[in-house]
Amino acid sequence: MSVLCDLHTHTAASDGQYLPRQLVELAGEKGLQVLAVTDHDTIAGVDEAMAAGAELGLRVIRGVELSAKEHPNFHILGYGFRDGETELARLCEKFRAGRDERKYRIVDFLRQKGVDIDLAEVEELAGGEVIARPHFAQVMVRRGYAATNREAFDRYLDTEEFRQRVKRFKADARTCVEAIHAAGGKVSLAHPYQMGLPDGELEALVKRLKGWGLDAIECHYPKYTPEQQAWYLHLAEQYRLHATGGSDFHGERVKPDIQLAALDLELEWLLER
Repeated sequence: MSVLCDLHTHTAASDGQYLPRQLVELAGEKGLQVLAVTDHDTIAGVDEAMAAGAELGLRVIRGVELSAKEHPNFHILGYGFRDGETELARLCEKFRAGRDERKYRIVDFLRQKGVDIDLAEVEELAGGEVIARPHFAQVMVRRGYAATNREAFDRYLDTEEFRQRVKRFKADARTCVEAIHAAGGKVSLAHPYQMGLPDGELEALVKRLKGWGLDAIECHYPKYTPEQQAWYLHLAEQYRLHATGGSDFHGERVKPDIQLAALDLELEWLLER
């Protein structure tokens, strides 16, 4: 079953610009048939998105992007899991609490760097239950401490010093994979290049993840080089994994250079129910 899809998107329920319904409307305007809403460490926006999809005739997949602790930017995508009281829902609550605690440490860290911003302004901008680094970056740009969100990350929010001093709760990868599977979902490894691992280490990681139940790798992503994409497609074939893909869309205010994708992918394995 080949369909036009985007399997990696974010809403205002985490650090995206648009409300879940607005995101679904944008996907419909683009002609997508399937959209996965994969907010960071929360499933709070999924129900609204699915209701909007039902109204507009667009298939919305229940999704999430979980942060694994073994490597920086190590993210696990979950798809098609059930709603209700699950271990995944409980895990997302732990993530939410961890982010809520971290926001105070981010403010303290930035003030020590001479960046004095008001947490209330960050919270107002965020609007939802998750306060994430892009919200801080946007306020930093607004207040003139950085020219762009990217500069805010490069200078302050994604440095080695920041990662060492401003920690939050993250689960290990196996816990993430097993929680998604226990809720009846499928699991994909998100944007592998962001971990910065050599090819051999990445392949060893994929092999371990496969042993825990990994179903897919994100093989299509706007920032991949042709060589990276070829390597991930090779790993998918080597370990009998499906190929997923998506834009990592957050909205033009958050990621100005990223638009919704319209990927033509085989998704029978994901949509069968």
